[in-house]
Amino acid sequence: MRDLVRRIEAATPPGRDRATDALRALAILGVVLGHWLVTALVTDSGTVRAASPLRDMPHLAPVSWLFQTLAVFFVVCGRVAAPGYASARARGTTYGQWLGARTARLWRPVTAVLGVWTVAAAVMLVSGVSPPTVYALLRLVLSPLWFLLVLMALTAATPLVARLHPLWPLAVVLHVDLVRFALGGPAWLGWVNLPAAWLVPYCLGAAWSRGELNGRVAARVLLVGGCAATALLVLFAGYPASMVGVPGAPVSNLDPPTLAAVTFGLAQCGAALLLLDPLRRACARPALWAAVALANLSAMTLFLWHQTALLAVTATGLLAGRPLPGLHTVPDGPGWVPARLAWLPVFAAALLVCWMAFRGHEQRARGRTEVVRGGRGATRHRAEAGHV
Repeated sequence: MRDLVRRIEAATPPGRDRATDALRALAILGVVLGHWLVTALVTDSGTVRAASPLRDMPHLAPVSWLFQTLAVFFVVCGRVAAPGYASARARGTTYGQWLGARTARLWRPVTAVLGVWTVAAAVMLVSGVSPPTVYALLRLVLSPLWFLLVLMALTAATPLVARLHPLWPLAVVLHVDLVRFALGGPAWLGWVNLPAAWLVPYCLGAAWSRGELNGRVAARVLLVGGCAATALLVLFAGYPASMVGVPGAPVSNLDPPTLAAVTFGLAQCGAALLLLDPLRRACARPALWAAVALANLSAMTLFLWHQTALLAVTATGLLAGRPLPGLHTVPDGPGWVPARLAWLPVFAAALLVCWMAFRGHEQRARGRTEVVRGGRGATRHRAEAGHV
């Protein structure tokens, strides 16, 4: 382990902003833990369905404030993509070559998930598992892929939006919500917000890369302004307090995104900018930086397989012959929360098994990575740790 830490430290260019990679790792960790905490699988009349503790315990909504970290991920993506594209063009790389390379990094790991679950779904149906149960499991595993579709669309639009002011997509979200909620417009109009909402932090990231968000004043304005706007929307405009979807709720802040999700994301971006200096100091420690670098190198694998890990543990627990607290029980009481927390290390162990089995797909999509393979040539590694 010490040898691996030394190799990663030696392979990292001196000018690399380690805090950016740390923010990306924290964002992925937030998504994984958030899904594990607010997703439960329960049996109802012989059919497995997904349930959420936020439905019966709405006072747990602040949990979603901690673990709905998508805005942080998108601001980092904008921060990396805008200068990355400019650098590629300066080297003579065409737009198609640049986009093709980034698309391969994203979608090669996805093929493994789709292949495994296509076979799993066929086996379950043939063995007599009810179609509603198979649908619920597939939806749980595959629904996070919307995130990759949005990311790919924003990446493809980078040359057009790299200098777009974030207020423009924010204005789109504002007007869409006004039409939907205040004027009784059609519900489908909300899907315009799917690209527009996440374009806000993406454009903020591009502005960050140009040095327009340097200093703590801009970060504080984003944090305080975002928090104030979100509080007003929740308290006086009828927006849900939860920043993730709640089964049965008439409005979701995430499906599709609402103005409250965007203002909350602005607050998160401000907090992320304020964390940069502490993260730089922390990541100067080789051991912590090695953990951040490895998490970034496996970001897609961790994201794609974390729900499969949850399902594997849940299915294995059925062998006990009775419902296990926090795993199979309905999340409708305070006792469920500590029981679910006790299962998190087990989910993590299952995810580690998935990582060991499928990390090769992500590494091959990136090309040879000397940091995590043999010791020779470590200094040739260009520290593309997690440039998703």
